[in-house]
Amino acid sequence: MRWGRDTELTISAVQALDPLLKDGEPYVLRRGYLPQPVVRLTGERDGTGALRDGFLTSFVNISRIEPVTRKAEFTGILDHWLTLLSRIGLHARHITIHGRNAVWQRREVCGLTVHFRHLDLPIGDIVLLWNAADPSCMAVDLGSGLERLAWARTRRPWWELVFDSFATVDVAPDVLDAVRTATILVGNGIAPAARGAGGVVRRILAAVPAGAAPLGVGALVRASHGFWSLTSPMAVPWPEVASVIEREICRRVAAPAASLPTPRSSWSDRT
Repeated sequence: MRWGRDTELTISAVQALDPLLKDGEPYVLRRGYLPQPVVRLTGERDGTGALRDGFLTSFVNISRIEPVTRKAEFTGILDHWLTLLSRIGLHARHITIHGRNAVWQRREVCGLTVHFRHLDLPIGDIVLLWNAADPSCMAVDLGSGLERLAWARTRRPWWELVFDSFATVDVAPDVLDAVRTATILVGNGIAPAARGAGGVVRRILAAVPAGAAPLGVGALVRASHGFWSLTSPMAVPWPEVASVIEREICRRVAAPAASLPTPRSSWSDRT
């Protein structure tokens, strides 16, 4: 989960393309299809500050990242993705592809983005990327969220889909989201701290009310730990994760109020 280059956390599979796209080096860190748990603080929120349906602070990012040598490979990768979507019941006749022929640039990287949706629901995008100084350093990044694909396939209520029976308890979804997110971070060995990646954990847990610690967060941590472990083995067992989270909540109650750290933002504004 740690990145430390221009974001505190690994927030997108596209970062595996950094050597090629940012440095002009002839290699990438990963390629192909990559199911990756990620943490992003860019989810859309309503007027009250609550997360909107379809957005989470942590989710499983389903991506395909590929270096390419010809722009025509972009459409081949998109065609293969449509085939895979059809196999899980999201048929091509219900998929709409839309975008603009407008090139964007962020520092060393240029790109062209195309979005796709299933009926009325956005389910991801595909981006052709290249190094601004050397356009021969080119790659494709296709991305969607596992939870969002499940939402499109089942059309279940969003919070019920994500939290199952926990969605029926008298706890705000943002609190459930915070514990779920803290579980993946602490489970990967990132303890709450004043700054750095640990500062992200502390900031996220600020959404959990003090009353949650005496009642315990173990049940949700155990369920979340099991979910994250399906994709990425956790370094810290769930009972220890629950203890760390509960200690942090208690520490916040005992400590004087202080400003929360703000993590470094992503080089891309993709959400």
